Amino acid sequence: MRLLLALLLWVGMNSALLAQDNFYTIVAQKGDGIFSMLRKQGLDPVKHYEAFIDLNKDNIKDGSLLQIGREYRIPITDDSYKSKGVRVLAAQKAEEPIFDKELGAMSHEGKALKNAVYYLITEDSTSTQNKFVEDIAKNLAAELLEQGATVFVMGNEDENETTTSAQLTKMDRLGNYVDAINKRYLQNHGKYQRLLIIRANGILQAGNLDVSVLHHGNSEQGQRLAENLQHVFKANSTVKKASIDSKTFDDKSTLFLARNTLPAISLITVNKRSEDRTEDAISVRLDKKSFTNWIASGILKDYAELTLED
Repeated sequence: MRLLLALLLWVGMNSALLAQDNFYTIVAQKGDGIFSMLRKQGLDPVKHYEAFIDLNKDNIKDGSLLQIGREYRIPITDDSYKSKGVRVLAAQKAEEPIFDKELGAMSHEGKALKNAVYYLITEDSTSTQNKFVEDIAKNLAAELLEQGATVFVMGNEDENETTTSAQLTKMDRLGNYVDAINKRYLQNHGKYQRLLIIRANGILQAGNLDVSVLHHGNSEQGQRLAENLQHVFKANSTVKKASIDSKTFDDKSTLFLARNTLPAISLITVNKRSEDRTEDAISVRLDKKSFTNWIASGILKDYAELTLED
């Protein structure tokens, strides 16, 4: 009898926990409808409309009208942009959604990258906190999410770090990146997964940019992504050159990541254009929207080629 009662109690407790875990609540604001509320929470309103109705049928008037000031249950799903677009605070072993207020304006129609996972690392070699690479990473994450991808962004955590994490050495920080990336790589085993570093050198505020795209010498996958990215940048260069071959990176930090992380890795370095730029640099205009679109185009081309081969 005791065993039966214990079993019933266990089932009841777990059922309650499951019930608590499948939704969270928000308050309806003026102008909210079911579609707009779901969009603002990063959900595809067409796909999750029925689930929302089931969770909130007692608080919906005339079949579809929401009431201002009432709490509504939002289904927790793996395909929410809040779940698929994540900023990783590697030093703190924590994460948070990349987007919040922007979610309502984001599209849910793309599926070109539905089986792809991208890890984006932003770096600033001069500690000038370039907003350019930060904004590029965020804008790129939005474009990839809208095409169905899962995106993890990390790097330049100084503003969010605790006193302890701020004292980490560079190698400690790279080690945290390795742990964070490999953990998520294994969780997404079987999917197309790539690691892209976007590194700023110097202050990027005005004028044209010199861009170099590099890969690890032992990675065919990383090389292919680098070449596809390079092709797009060359097509949009302000200075046409006969040929620029794909180069390999040789700096210690990127080599450490390449040797220790599981996904194939490619690197984009961005410098303010100068007369003594390296031969493999591609000159492009400083335009965040265009720069983001060029990277997204190279990524889509790379994924499409692999899909066609398979």
